[in-house]
Amino acid sequence: MSLANHLARGVLALCVAVALCASPAIAQAPPEPDGYRLDNYHAPTPATLKGATVVDTPQAFELWSGKKAVFIDALSRPPKPEGLPKNAVWRDPKRFDIPGSVWLPDTGFGELSEPMARYFEQGVARASGGDTSKPLVFYCRTNCWASWNAAKRALTLGYTHVLWYPPGADAWEQAGHPLEERQPEPRE
Repeated sequence: MSLANHLARGVLALCVAVALCASPAIAQAPPEPDGYRLDNYHAPTPATLKGATVVDTPQAFELWSGKKAVFIDALSRPPKPEGLPKNAVWRDPKRFDIPGSVWLPDTGFGELSEPMARYFEQGVARASGGDTSKPLVFYCRTNCWASWNAAKRALTLGYTHVLWYPPGADAWEQAGHPLEERQPEPRE
């Protein structure tokens, strides 16, 4: 066998080995936890959410453009940086998301304080008009557990038409769909 053939076989074997080792890590989503995700919220999410319908970007766009669902953004609000001088002015970064969405920040954590749980419950009730069968699409960003937790929480509140859009506003923007600046829903 020539040196060129030997090298070509070696390269081919290496490519196959890399593909076999890498593809399960890429293809496998983590399993659904029994409860809520409690930490590391910016990590790969499951492919499913028991009781909810998972939608991709074309399906989300169809729901949005047909006004067939209410979109709820569960992305957390960035915290004020630690060690910021007292006289420094802090402005929250602007949030751009799916037009017409309701932003309920910090409601996708695994554990919510009683005031945050009430904020979530009241925000979803306002967004749905009190109709527990109204289609609700929960999202945040790609690889963001906040939307998974928020959608799961809506299911526990008795909402029956919960949809989860895992790719979130990142994929929405990459598809060329419009975004608009959003402010969080006020807390009472």
